Amino acid sequence: MQGSNLQNNNRLGTVDIHFTTTAVHGTLILERDLEESELTKLIEQIDEDLVLSADMPRDDFLVSVYVGRDVGFYSDEYFAEENSDSAEFEDNDLG
Repeated sequence: MQGSNLQNNNRLGTVDIHFTTTAVHGTLILERDLEESELTKLIEQIDEDLVLSADMPRDDFLVSVYVGRDVGFYSDEYFAEENSDSAEFEDNDLG
């Protein structure tokens, strides 16, 4: 599972989870700082709701936590539109 949004009433961030044969690795990107107790509760909730529910054996759940901000969402469609806009601009520039 990758890219699950973490939500309560407000968006908290995103988590990417990767399962290996012996461990589960998580990358948690928060959009705001949390107190240590809130952070550990959140990690426990992720473990219970997402990791354990996958019903895969594991030795450990390893989580890297980062705090940052969302700067945008990009996809193939976005780049196709950007390339189309650039081509139109260049065509208009020639005449």
